[in-house]
Amino acid sequence: MAAATSPKGPYKLVTVNTAPERAKRLVGKMIEGLSDRYQVIHEANCSQIDEVHETVSRIQPNVLFCASMWTPEEAEQIQSLARDANPSIVTYALPQGLQVQRGPDAVVEHLIENVPRLLDSAKA
Repeated sequence: MAAATSPKGPYKLVTVNTAPERAKRLVGKMIEGLSDRYQVIHEANCSQIDEVHETVSRIQPNVLFCASMWTPEEAEQIQSLARDANPSIVTYALPQGLQVQRGPDAVVEHLIENVPRLLDSAKA
């Protein structure tokens, strides 16, 4: 039986995470968890802050996530670089230490809980 409405999107996502495989795995679980409502495509991961501006300029994603390993100051710098490269981008920084303190499942739960609000404010 078909769903009454199609998922919103597609939304292009860039992550900023020093562990690219973990970012891909956790975001993949989030994408799967939200797939009935949103179509999200994980386009790229930046392993370093100095990759953010060029990557966002090139891909022009709708959304950027900062992983929980970044300090609030680094996350703000990442988000500022992303907005400079794409003023309409919606950015989100996971709470610092979430992965270390509560593990990968907590990260996925946090994203599934918070990302719909972000996507609803982003332009697909």
